[in-house]
Amino acid sequence: MEAYPNAASMLRSRTTIPPPPPLLALSARLPSPSPSPLLSPSVTLSKPTLSCSGTPKPSLHRFSLFSHSHTLQTMTLSKCFSHTGPTVPIPEPPGSEPQPDSPLVVVSFYKFADFPDHTLMRNPLKQLCQRLRVSGGIILAPEGINGSICGSRESVEDVLAFVEGNDRLKGLRRVESPVSPEEEAIHHGHSAASPLAAGEDAPFRWDHVRVKLKKEIVTLGMPTVSPIERVGKYVGPEEWNALINDPDTVVIDVRNNYETRIGKFKGAVDPCTTSFREFPSWVEEHFQLSETDDGEHPKVEVNNSVQPAEKEMENQKQHMPRVAMYCTGGIRCEKATSLLLSKGFKEVYHLEGGILKYLEEVPETESLWEGECFVFDKRVSVEHGLVPGNFKLCYGCKQPVSDADMEAPEFEYGVSCPHCFAQKSDEEKERARARQTQFERWGIIGGPDKGRRPTTQEPESAGRNPNQLSRSI
Repeated sequence: MEAYPNAASMLRSRTTIPPPPPLLALSARLPSPSPSPLLSPSVTLSKPTLSCSGTPKPSLHRFSLFSHSHTLQTMTLSKCFSHTGPTVPIPEPPGSEPQPDSPLVVVSFYKFADFPDHTLMRNPLKQLCQRLRVSGGIILAPEGINGSICGSRESVEDVLAFVEGNDRLKGLRRVESPVSPEEEAIHHGHSAASPLAAGEDAPFRWDHVRVKLKKEIVTLGMPTVSPIERVGKYVGPEEWNALINDPDTVVIDVRNNYETRIGKFKGAVDPCTTSFREFPSWVEEHFQLSETDDGEHPKVEVNNSVQPAEKEMENQKQHMPRVAMYCTGGIRCEKATSLLLSKGFKEVYHLEGGILKYLEEVPETESLWEGECFVFDKRVSVEHGLVPGNFKLCYGCKQPVSDADMEAPEFEYGVSCPHCFAQKSDEEKERARARQTQFERWGIIGGPDKGRRPTTQEPESAGRNPNQLSRSI
């Protein structure tokens, strides 16, 4: 659509267009649309959806739009967006809003499942989180659900109950973390005043929840690897020490290098990957494996030659040992152990509940964990007992930084740190400085005119206060 050159021409154009006739009168004069094989109502909601304010919205089959000539047109939903399988139930509105000083809890959860109609859950799930002031991030994919949310215990339980209302998502694997009194005070002061009251010091934003649709809930890039079909053997935190102390066990950390840099289990192998997609290549290179044509029994390659069959079993003990794997909450290990089993490994174990469950249950005096555990929220890292750690976050690269890192000359708040300074170009640093300036001035990236194309440059003295947020936010 062509934009108006200025406000004056917009006002002039408005005077030349007569107001549209009343909706009811116009609708009465229109003939009923003839049925079309391509356009037909196909979505039916069994219960009203929830708006952000909690007011039920009626189910809609048709949407009325005014064209530029003010002729009412009807549009129906195409069959290509319909779903013939089971529908996702929409929860009833909770009886009461969460109290402003309710204790907070953080819950990480996931479940691998056959979930092809995952898109149907996105809107009702997000609306429920917004209504209950539950913050965090949730990923929905054809292979299941993965998320980490924060809110009052009652609100979080309501959200998880809604998720498990779908039979395929029952039995969520979950890890619960407490929130310190200091973080609760920041959060409640933040939510009681405004979404920007506590700035980026607020550990969790009730006004900000992300529910994303993706191809995978944890990205490996190998559709043939399915934890739904097979995974390794779960080992509880109380049995983990004995397993990794065994000299015949190879302990592998399946997290990325920015996570392993601040903490890992004693004696663990670090693949030094920058993303989980690199893990399959590391397995191929480290264990020198290649699958046979039938994909069932791997052969061991040495010096680009295939060893005789009689030596294969002998080499399996050397190249395919007992493996124990771990990650933050356990979800990456589901795919990692499934991958190794597909490569012919026989003994594959993984830490149930991940590092978080281990740090919660195993006393520090008995622990084999060294350092801190990186987490994907404003806490950045946690220690034994899941208390917040000592690391901060570089907002230029989203990696953890220590106090010493922040004293380094390469550190610039919101722009760079010693771990990303050399990888960033001058242009990238300038863009980061501009974003940081916008955030410091307006509290959001982009300022009050985000998403709008400015028409004319107005002087600040023309009536707009530069420190006052626009109504368009």
